[in-house]
Amino acid sequence: MNIIERAKGIIMKPKEEWEKISQENTSSSVVLINYLIPLALIPAIASFIGYGLIGYGPFSAISFGIKYAIIHLVSIIGGAYLTAFIVDSLAPGFNAEKNFNRAFALISFAYTPMLVAGIFNILPALAVIALLAGLYGLYILYLGIKPMMKAPDDKVTVYFIVSLLILIVTYIVISRILISIFVGSLVRAAAGF
Repeated sequence: MNIIERAKGIIMKPKEEWEKISQENTSSSVVLINYLIPLALIPAIASFIGYGLIGYGPFSAISFGIKYAIIHLVSIIGGAYLTAFIVDSLAPGFNAEKNFNRAFALISFAYTPMLVAGIFNILPALAVIALLAGLYGLYILYLGIKPMMKAPDDKVTVYFIVSLLILIVTYIVISRILISIFVGSLVRAAAGF
């Protein structure tokens, strides 16, 4: 799998790229190692630079940058696995095909715009652009449900909405837990508590 071509295809021509991906039989570990981790490093490294070296208000310590990078990396990878597990578990309820490898690929590739736009974390004030790119990722997720999970036409929209809610809640919960663990002590220290 060529990571650049795959990312370009999923961002620029998602329908065509989903058709190609649906013909592949790639394991979740291959998608993780060859695609998700390299792309997840973009926002992680950018966060380290933005929050650890450039700084943002009182939070301009290297340790803060390292912790923020870890939060990004763990929440992306953990969130992808957890969301894929739940999306796969829900598949029979929507008359879709239960296949964890396909569910993991669906979630991982849908993260692409947000991960690529994660480069904007270099300047913390522009980090919101990655979140906006994530909205396009939701559209990509919608387009991928039918070819990847073999969901029938009449169930695609409901399956997407449920998957979307799971993806958002999972990402927020994991991020909040990691922030409270890793960053809470720095915030309390900066605030004088």
